[in-house]
Amino acid sequence: MKIVAVLYPEGETDGGGPPVLATAENVLGLRPFLEEQGHEIVGTSDTGAELDAQLADAEVLITTPFWPLYLDEARIEKAPELRLVITAGIGSDHIDEEVAERHGITVAEVTGSNVVSVAEHNVMQILALVRNMIPAHRQAVEGRWDVADAAREAHDLEEKTVGIVGLGAIGARTALRLKGFDVRMLYHANHRRDPAEEATLGVKYARLDDLVAESDVICLALPLTEGSKALFGRERLAAMKPGSWLVNTARGAVVDTDALAEALERGHLAGYAGDTWYPQPAPSDHPWRTMPRHAMTIHYSGMTVEAQQRIAAGVKEILQAYLAGRALPEDYVLVDASAA
Repeated sequence: MKIVAVLYPEGETDGGGPPVLATAENVLGLRPFLEEQGHEIVGTSDTGAELDAQLADAEVLITTPFWPLYLDEARIEKAPELRLVITAGIGSDHIDEEVAERHGITVAEVTGSNVVSVAEHNVMQILALVRNMIPAHRQAVEGRWDVADAAREAHDLEEKTVGIVGLGAIGARTALRLKGFDVRMLYHANHRRDPAEEATLGVKYARLDDLVAESDVICLALPLTEGSKALFGRERLAAMKPGSWLVNTARGAVVDTDALAEALERGHLAGYAGDTWYPQPAPSDHPWRTMPRHAMTIHYSGMTVEAQQRIAAGVKEILQAYLAGRALPEDYVLVDASAA
């Protein structure tokens, strides 16, 4: 059996640390496990013609949100033997699930694998914005020492109102970590939590418009769907409190690219942070790279060493079940072609 893994490249530097599991070179540490059973695994970072040639006879495809392969009908039609697509991570919006099901392809992802990692990244970026850390750090690097300039826009997080949009696993874990900062937390989600869960998380449900109007910090933790694309467009960004902050580790397309840059340039928003872009990898001239008041990173929040280990274990678990002809772990399955 042929398995193709489309993952990000090893990189240009060797930090001397442990191997980066989720690269095209290391293919999640799966090579010995698969080759011992006589299977072939091909790792690549290519998403063009080279990949198409590999997909022609591949039965399994491994993808990742951090180096997304946009799997639409045109691409799927180039893979006639494909029966299983695995997302090495959380979030499979780069896969057209309806088309996959129509072609008899099962889609699975490693649910829960990087929830902790992304939640911690959310808290880190909230603090980086509110405490005005990036300009202060830049001073340290540039040899400057202007305390007044850094302190002018540095605030305490305590007693601020934080609004979380989307209260799934990542949103809930983010709320738990923010609870100790003595903030007021609002949330909006398609499905309201029961009162006991709200009390445990320290959150209060609000309509989206109310959350936007009242929050000092908004954290986006919702999936990308047709309904959430550009959810934070020009109107909604304008409705945010003047001087508020926005953090987005959900998906870049949830926020209107140009409208956000304009809101920051006008000074309506005090800052924006996140690690998700649209498209990905972001081109060198993406407007978010040069817009003011941002603390963006590349998309790596869910790629800590520990998260990679959990992802690798989950992908292996899915493959073990598939190769043995067993049902895949139920929590991982998004599209079950075998049930069609």
